[in-house]
Amino acid sequence: MTHLVIRSAAGDGHAAPQLRCSDAAVIARELGARGVRFERWATPASLATDADQAAILAAYAAEIARVQAEGRYRTVDAIRLGPDHPDREALRAKFLSEHTHAEDEVRFFVEGRGLFCLHIEGEVLQVVCEQGDWIGVPAGTRHWFDTGARPFFCALRFFDNSDGWVASFTGDPIATRFPLLEEVLAAA
Repeated sequence: MTHLVIRSAAGDGHAAPQLRCSDAAVIARELGARGVRFERWATPASLATDADQAAILAAYAAEIARVQAEGRYRTVDAIRLGPDHPDREALRAKFLSEHTHAEDEVRFFVEGRGLFCLHIEGEVLQVVCEQGDWIGVPAGTRHWFDTGARPFFCALRFFDNSDGWVASFTGDPIATRFPLLEEVLAAA
């Protein structure tokens, strides 16, 4: 289930949340008030366990065309991580470091789940994104992402440049103070 937790960025990150919610309309409203776009979309395609990037992109060609019709995100790829992925620990560690991007970070989750943590104006918004969630994090937003200890997700990634995922790490250890995916889910 998609879930949002909002906490103060100050302190240890385990204080009582200001908001805990699983209502998609409330999540969209709260994120939208902070400049983050959130929508729920249908996920009509079922992916084979061995689906490669080409198969994933073909399965979601209509959704990709819809996003690209807006004219902003001309490049798309798919990222898929499972619990047996050989680089899962290295990828998790990289994504767990707070960073920004010079462009929007736009994801459409077509399978599984992951945790976006957005550090915005003294708050940390933790969003468990699941299959059917579309999120657009504005360029320059400080954030990190948790795949979980046993990752299982597939997301389409939209870019407005051809370089793909390029991060600028902040060096702030804030991500180490906040709950990870499994803990957020357990408290939901």
